[in-house]
Amino acid sequence: MSAQLERFADPAAEARRSLVRLIVAEGGLTDPAWRAAFEAVPRHLFVPYYFVSRSGGFERLWCEDPDPVRRERWLRGAYYDGALATRVRDGELISSSSQPSLMARMLQELDVQDGHAVLEIGAGSGYNAALLAHRLGDHLVTTVDVDPEITDSARVHLAAAGHRPTVITGDGARGCLERAPFDRIIATCTLPSVPFDWLAQCRPDARILAPLSTGLIALRVREDSHGRSAEGHFLRTSAYFVPLRGGDAAPEGHIGGLPRRVIENDLFRFLLTLTAGSLDPHEAMSLWERERRPQRDRFGITVSGRHQWAWLDHPEGPYAWPLGRSAG
Repeated sequence: MSAQLERFADPAAEARRSLVRLIVAEGGLTDPAWRAAFEAVPRHLFVPYYFVSRSGGFERLWCEDPDPVRRERWLRGAYYDGALATRVRDGELISSSSQPSLMARMLQELDVQDGHAVLEIGAGSGYNAALLAHRLGDHLVTTVDVDPEITDSARVHLAAAGHRPTVITGDGARGCLERAPFDRIIATCTLPSVPFDWLAQCRPDARILAPLSTGLIALRVREDSHGRSAEGHFLRTSAYFVPLRGGDAAPEGHIGGLPRRVIENDLFRFLLTLTAGSLDPHEAMSLWERERRPQRDRFGITVSGRHQWAWLDHPEGPYAWPLGRSAG
């Protein structure tokens, strides 16, 4: 740890306790093991600098700023319950540290047990991998990112916090065959569809939790007549993440001619993204209104053989459409 970071040790500990209290007060961290992880892992070590939005661009805050007021802003922001932009390239956000309360919700929904091997897709700052390593042990955690600059900095941050899980530079859509099989896979980047390679690297009854569209899909992996398959519902919560780099790009839908009240509705935007490439946006709007603006948790995904589809209420129900690569 640098001398500059050491100076923040006590204020950072208090800021960390305050963040945990806030998450608990809002109903999070009900699992004592995850509360202990958030209390123990210092987030500021993973964000020695980050960017805040300013008109016309980004402002950089960092731990070694010579101005003490700006250093205090950096530390306060490191424990703010919000996402932090950690890497910007040509004005585009390519990596971030996710909102801590959302991370807490996702980690609890992952339903890990002692001895589970976990694959994380999207190393980011390394903070999420550190929380997993605190809960399970370094040897059971693997994190993958396509960008070598991101994986290099994640290793440095993890080591500063006393953790050394396996950090791999590679295409997260391909998983990590050399470290398989996994009991859990968690993604911290938005997917256009569920990578088929992940299922082959899972143990039976494994759980996959990943952002897709603007929601979080929770899948259970099983064996069926087509081999390995997965199925599950979205959680009710919204989730906005940096898109997966590598693999397939997310299809975009044309929304011209739709009413503004519909276009700006968060639940409709979820459905529109989920059906992109399969349903005309006007068809999606008709479905949304006919079904009384369904919440995210009424939708689900099935992956079987080389096909995957999204559905409303039931996989075999009247409302189902191909997803991602299947939609081609």
